[in-house]
Amino acid sequence: MKKNDPPALQQFRNEVGIKFQLYNGLFTALPFHRIENTGILLSLLLHDCEVGYEKGKSPEEIVEGFFDRQASKKTKAERTDLLFRFTQYAERQVVLFDSLEDAAFKQVKNTTGPGTMTQLLAEVASRGKEKELREKLKTFCVQLVLTAHPTQFYPGQVLGIIHDATKAVMDNNNLHINTYLQQLGKTPFTNQTKPTPYDEAMSLIWFLENVFYNAAGEILSLIHSYFPDITTEENSVIRMGFWPGGDRDGNPFVKVPTTLRVAGALRQSILKCYYNDVRIMRRRLTFKNVEPLVKELEKILYNSVYVPANHTEVSQEILHDILGKMHDILEEEHNSLFIHLVDDLINKISVFGLFFATLDIRQESTIHSKLIEKIIAEESVMDVEAYKKMNEEEKLEVLSHISNPATLEKYEGVEKDCLHSIDAIQRIQEKNGEQGCNRYIISQCRSALHIMEVYALFTLGGWQKENISVDIVPLFETVTDLENADGVMKKLYENDLYKTHLQHRGQKQTIMLGFSDGTKDGGYLMANWGIYKAKERLTKISEQYGIDVVFFDGRGGPPSRGGGKTHKFYASMGENIANKEIQVTVQGQTVSSSFGTVDAAKYNIEQLLSAGLANGLFHRKQSTLQGGEELLITTLAEKSLEKYVALKDTPHFMDYLVDLSPMTFYGEANIGSRPSKRGKGKLTLQDLRAIPYVGAWSQLKQNVPGFYGVGT
Repeated sequence: MKKNDPPALQQFRNEVGIKFQLYNGLFTALPFHRIENTGILLSLLLHDCEVGYEKGKSPEEIVEGFFDRQASKKTKAERTDLLFRFTQYAERQVVLFDSLEDAAFKQVKNTTGPGTMTQLLAEVASRGKEKELREKLKTFCVQLVLTAHPTQFYPGQVLGIIHDATKAVMDNNNLHINTYLQQLGKTPFTNQTKPTPYDEAMSLIWFLENVFYNAAGEILSLIHSYFPDITTEENSVIRMGFWPGGDRDGNPFVKVPTTLRVAGALRQSILKCYYNDVRIMRRRLTFKNVEPLVKELEKILYNSVYVPANHTEVSQEILHDILGKMHDILEEEHNSLFIHLVDDLINKISVFGLFFATLDIRQESTIHSKLIEKIIAEESVMDVEAYKKMNEEEKLEVLSHISNPATLEKYEGVEKDCLHSIDAIQRIQEKNGEQGCNRYIISQCRSALHIMEVYALFTLGGWQKENISVDIVPLFETVTDLENADGVMKKLYENDLYKTHLQHRGQKQTIMLGFSDGTKDGGYLMANWGIYKAKERLTKISEQYGIDVVFFDGRGGPPSRGGGKTHKFYASMGENIANKEIQVTVQGQTVSSSFGTVDAAKYNIEQLLSAGLANGLFHRKQSTLQGGEELLITTLAEKSLEKYVALKDTPHFMDYLVDLSPMTFYGEANIGSRPSKRGKGKLTLQDLRAIPYVGAWSQLKQNVPGFYGVGT
């Protein structure tokens, strides 16, 4: 350690680096068959690699030399087996490191410093901005949408060990640490079969129960200590979204039974969390007139969670009514003793309701188009061939008059599921409340017609036009789609039918902008710049038509999929971009790396809250680009796009990627339920999912989607 190292780095080395060396010694000594010598041999290989690299040897020479000198492995099979054991051993070392890093989070991060709610509230107080913050909190919200993507390589059982090991490290419980390391040595890191969409959902529900539920509660308690009456059911400041079980785009394994099952699991899970809180509450609230209410609440929740045959009706209104009575009695008769327990649960119910996280439905636009054409033919709306020859305006006119419900029995496969999912949304809302499932996202959205096709599907699915309690969300991703997005929305805002729909939805339009296919299509710089400029244009056109636009950003873990310091991304949005809410996907390994513990989740959610709130409160002019700056970035983005497209259009570009990278193995590995490409037939760049595309280049150590063309 150097004297001039930053304090944070020194703290990290003390809390993580040194402890890793100590606990790794325990790990090296695990007495299990096929493990006992692996750690020693891996250390020798590391030494050989360092020396060999200095001497300019090739990887093949280094590895072969190691086997000749250090390992008594003669056959190719024995040598391959040892290399796999090295990989397995290193994986477990990474898990140990992750646990230590999670345990040291509060010591390494400044959890009351820049970007936290504590710091923001202090700055607000010093500038006399309390009134402005109160008004902003009435409408501002951060919504984190959990998505199941195959970049979360740890299976559920390993995540559980990380969680338990982290707690043991925090408690300095060496006995438990040693036990968990032994468990880790015996636990497989691979799935024997592909996870189903329901399996993926249950993995993420674990994070909802054990992390987000408590993190959100702590943040809201802090906010309510300054503004006691700020959170309402209309705006809870923090919201959660959920894709597993609802995201059908390119995943033929997601069907309506899974959607309904996941919605049921989310409801049961949040009721279980409430029940556990009430159990804790009952030990404290033993006072006259309060204890009977606690018992009543406990019974209602117990029957709803653990007695399936008992059809106890539970609603947010019932929960709020009982808790409200408890609050008043504690305040009036018992000096507000333990009233914070009641208030904290009220806050959590305002955030999570009976749904825990809003289950989004997503499907690709071509599925809707084909289904509409089939409905027109099957239901004898008009001659389908004549419809196909119509222009967009003529098709919009036809769709505006379709109203008779479609006959579900006439359809099959993905078409039947698409229609059936419209009915499933209604059923979920009846059970979990409107927020349980109130968004339909259209990927590959390229026109106003694509959005109105989904609107028509709701009327064909039996919904009354004035009662469609669902936001229809277009997803724009490619460079061209981003450029055309404001024109698409202008046409929608002028459509009488859709205009009426938006009035029913409170004059609010959510628009999703995706990074993954944008970088795949146009490279890193143009994708990011295209999204920024699209947001400016969409903000302007929405303001002209009196619409509150909310941007929903699809961001992944690595930079090539929109990853990085998300809070800095939002803090950089200028005055020309709407910022009433922050909505962002949390994908793959980002769930566990940035939100894997309560401390980490609380810190990173606060960073997002602070970034969005500070933009509106302090009007930091330097965040808004000026004319010369815009011209410079536009020039750079265009040159970058030109170079990237030239590479992409090179003959055999895809052949190179398929033949030399492990891309095809992504689809075969048991790490995710979704196929690695949309549709069937020959693999094309357009159909290829962003994750295997980015992952394949990463394995080649050629970060084409991340940085190619940026430095040209």
